[in-house]
Amino acid sequence: MSELTAQKQIVTDAIKEISHIATLPEITVKIIELVEDPTSTAQDLNNVISNDPALCSRILKVVNSSFYGLPGQIGSINRAIVLLGLNAVKNIAISASMAKLFRGGQLCENFSARDIWMHAIATGTAAKMIADKLKMGVGDEAFLAGLTHDIGMMVEMQFDRLKLVDVVNQINVGPDGTPDRDMREVEREVFGADHQAFGKALCERWKFPEAFAQVTGFHHNPLDLPTGSRSMACLVYVADHLASSLDRAFRLDLPSLEIDGSVLDEIHMTRDALEDVRARLEEEVDDVAAMLS
Repeated sequence: MSELTAQKQIVTDAIKEISHIATLPEITVKIIELVEDPTSTAQDLNNVISNDPALCSRILKVVNSSFYGLPGQIGSINRAIVLLGLNAVKNIAISASMAKLFRGGQLCENFSARDIWMHAIATGTAAKMIADKLKMGVGDEAFLAGLTHDIGMMVEMQFDRLKLVDVVNQINVGPDGTPDRDMREVEREVFGADHQAFGKALCERWKFPEAFAQVTGFHHNPLDLPTGSRSMACLVYVADHLASSLDRAFRLDLPSLEIDGSVLDEIHMTRDALEDVRARLEEEVDDVAAMLS
């Protein structure tokens, strides 16, 4: 059996084993199906969401947050859907489902589900800021792509916690937070696959759009994707590096915070634009974390 075939088998077995997280909540699946259906209306979405009070309150909290910058207090779900758009509401529903997956205490020193969730929020925030800065018109998708990029680590945690502890314990972290080994390399030694492979498989299981599978599977090496399919993965690569440079950020999988200029070129981002996002990131992350709490 080739190494690639063996890795695919390991990943497939892991996804089967963790069926309890490999299935999205029924309401989220319904929302995704509605939004993907071109004949759906805001009223159709309203009818589904109205059956979930927790999701209703989450959507109203988001629509009234500074994240969207909409005027006035909005108290109607129907109005929120109209103002945000179906796609943004879909992403909020998926974000709410994501938050549930990242619950859990400290797994071991240097690793907790909460650390990964906070890093996911920071990466999603940075990704949206970059998309907006570059006027790419994909801010909501970029946020969700950043939020899900490390979901493969949650697959590992659910599949075999002891192996994940072994991975983390093999990495020494310096006083400045710099790891002495790349987590992906250790994951491949211990699991037989890394979090990119696990994350890509989970996105495919969830029937997410192809761009999300590409982000989870290639956010460390986006230029390995075919030309024309790289932009979202490149955007999240940059966002991941920016998020990892924040104080106390999770970065076991990033021994170096240097951003490859070729990736910046791919999304036509200048160093000045990069530094502008970096300067505003921490404050924005605090706002988004409060919104998603």
